[in-house]
Parts: sequence; C-alpha cells; structure tokens
Amino acid sequence: MDKPDGVEGEQQAPQPGDRQKRVPGGLTPGLDLLVDEHEEEESVDGRTVRHRGIYLLPNLFTTAALFAGFYAIIAAMRYNFEAAAIAIFAAMIFDGLDGRVARLTNTSSKFGAEYDSLSDMVSFGLAPALVVFSWALGDLGKFGWSMAFIYVACAALRLARFNTQIATADKNYFTGLASPAAASIIASAVWVCYDEGWVGSALPQGLAILVGIMTGLVGFLMIANFPYYSFKGIDFRSRVPFVVMIAVVLVFGLVTADPPRILLFAFLAYALSGPLTQFFKWRKAGAR
Repeated sequence: MDKPDGVEGEQQAPQPGDRQKRVPGGLTPGLDLLVDEHEEEESVDGRTVRHRGIYLLPNLFTTAALFAGFYAIIAAMRYNFEAAAIAIFAAMIFDGLDGRVARLTNTSSKFGAEYDSLSDMVSFGLAPALVVFSWALGDLGKFGWSMAFIYVACAALRLARFNTQIATADKNYFTGLASPAAASIIASAVWVCYDEGWVGSALPQGLAILVGIMTGLVGFLMIANFPYYSFKGIDFRSRVPFVVMIAVVLVFGLVTADPPRILLFAFLAYALSGPLTQFFKWRKAGAR
C-alpha cells in the first residue's frame, strides 16, 4: 500500500541518479550536487512527517537582523560608532519581527529557531562587545578585553539556556535579561558618549572603566535568575482603547526628541526591573 507523501515509511535503497530527481519545489537539477535540500521532521497525529525546504518570510527578517549586526561590527572598525549603535537597534527590530511574523503566519520551524539563535549571537553577543571594545575598552588592556569577553560568554550562555528551556519556560517572562535588551544598553551608552564627543583621546579613562564595569554587569544580568517581562502576551490583532494609540504617539515623540538618551534610560529601567521584581518577591515571601 502506498505511503502518503512526506510520511516516513519503509526506506528504499538509493538508486544512481536519484540526486538529480528532485520533487517539485526542490533545487534545480545540478545545483543539488553543491547544496543539499533542507529536510525537517515533525510529528503529526502520531506520524513522522518530513518537510522539504525552509520558510522564506521569517528567515528574511532573521537574515536582516544578522546583516545589521555584522554591519555594526564593520562600522565600529571604521570608528563610525553612531552608525554601529543604530545598526544594533535595527537588528533588534528585525529580530522582534521574525518571531512574530512566524507565529502570525504559522511558519515556525526548527530551522528558523536555530537560525534566529545564531543570528542573535552575532547581533547581540559579538557585535555589542566589539563595538564597545573598539570605542572605549581597547585602551584598558586586559581589563577591557576581559569585560568584553564576559559579555560575549554570558550572551552565549543566555541563548543556550533559553533554547533548552523554551518548551517549559513561562511565555510571559524571561529568565535573565534578554540579549537584545542587553545589546541595546551597550549600544545606547556608546551612542550617547559618541554624541557628547567622548571618542579617542577625548574619552576620560574613568568613564571607560565605568563602561567596562557596566558591560560586565549587563552580561551578568543575562545569566541571572531575575524575571523580566517578555511582552509576548501583547495581542497586536485585538482592539485597544483609543488612549493606547495616543500613548504610542507620545512614545515615538519622546524617542525622536533625543534617541540615544531616551533609549538608554528606557533600557536601563528595563534592566533594573528584573532585580526589583525579584526583590519584591523575596520580601513578600519573607513577610509570610
């Protein structure tokens, strides 16, 4: 009896020339000799179903986030720190869109999740560390590069822990500061100081040391067990009171007035919300 298309069943031995016989939608004959088509398995009604290919739309946003993070590194190498900071914020926007687009269009996949995690490591792990190192930490010797490495290592640990707990974690809260928020703190701090003209020889050494300490602390917040609201519970398809739209307009107006300082203040407040939430939980538990 024939098996349904895509359902795992009895395997037949490969025949000569099978690699050139691709199903419709596969790679062009000849090109598959260089790149194998991606196949992914999932369980549907107790059956193992194989899907060939990847979803284009969400992975386009992930690629845009990856490109923005890579561009931030290139811009920092050329001492264009304002463009580097803006690129990290652009990566954060694209990173937020890829997951929501995947959920809204029902195009989530294991490939997309892994690709997104690797993109996050570049855009929110390596890029912020290299940007702040090029701007301030490079002249601090071992202290500077060790603080940058601590941030990178903590970002990697944060992402690895998130991937292993994604099936059991509370969707409304993150455990530890999310890597895009951590990267935004570093990027906005660099942006503010660059806007003040604190670059190169004009950068006070005391400020550089303070930024190095902040870089290490932000890295620690990513792996700490502090709860942070994830904003994933917000339903963008539902109706809201008119005053909500007015609040959104006011937020855009505030950010436009002074982007680096408003963003730095907002993300620092978000970073502090985790320890404060945990403190009040401990205090409430101790009062019982």
